[in-house]
Amino acid sequence: MSDSLVIIPTYNEIENVEAIIYAVFELKKDYHVLIVDDNSPDGTPEAVYALQKKYPDRLFIEVRKEKSGLGTAYIHGFKWAIEKKYDYIFEMDADFSHTPSDLIRLHRACLNGADVSVGSRYKKGVNVVDWPLYRVLLSYGASFYVKMITGMRVHDPTAGFVCYRRYVLENVNLDSVRFIGYAFQIEMKFRAYVQNYSIEEVSIVFRDRVRGKSKMSGSIIKEAIWGVLVMKLRSLFQKNKF
Repeated sequence: MSDSLVIIPTYNEIENVEAIIYAVFELKKDYHVLIVDDNSPDGTPEAVYALQKKYPDRLFIEVRKEKSGLGTAYIHGFKWAIEKKYDYIFEMDADFSHTPSDLIRLHRACLNGADVSVGSRYKKGVNVVDWPLYRVLLSYGASFYVKMITGMRVHDPTAGFVCYRRYVLENVNLDSVRFIGYAFQIEMKFRAYVQNYSIEEVSIVFRDRVRGKSKMSGSIIKEAIWGVLVMKLRSLFQKNKF
């Protein structure tokens, strides 16, 4: 039984899902993988089911009825991981924007005392490859905005490459998490910050996806901008719920 689970949410990732699973399983560390799929019509679940025959004790899949957002997919995975008693629970994208071998570095940070470790694009300058300038500016500007509003000293609060110790997820009140888009990543880090858990950033190189389509949209950006303000105000008046 591995102590580490990598949660990978998917929707129409048939071009990437097999390769990302193989890349994780090729690492020296014995990681398990949970795919949380939102009923992809492109055959993503079927590809995972086929691979399960090869990795019945390491690869798992939960298929939800419909596309319900990144945040709810991760919360579904977190609850599954907590129930199965994994000690180290990871978030990672399916599209290779996160380098699977960096899982080991995130894991090591938690082994060395961090409660949460974050694969950071901005800890040492701007480590983003193949993004157009406007996306770099939008992402970097969002990070500055979040730090200013929340007081968190996390350089990359919107990062989606993260390792949590299980007790963090057991104590942050997952049922009250409100965001479902990329602002979910901000909210999870903020909840850990409010509870005084240690957050360590590990510098990574982030690469834009080569295959498949980005899920970014205007509504996701709007949620992040206004949601951070609301989240900060709620934390001031409802500390016991964080």
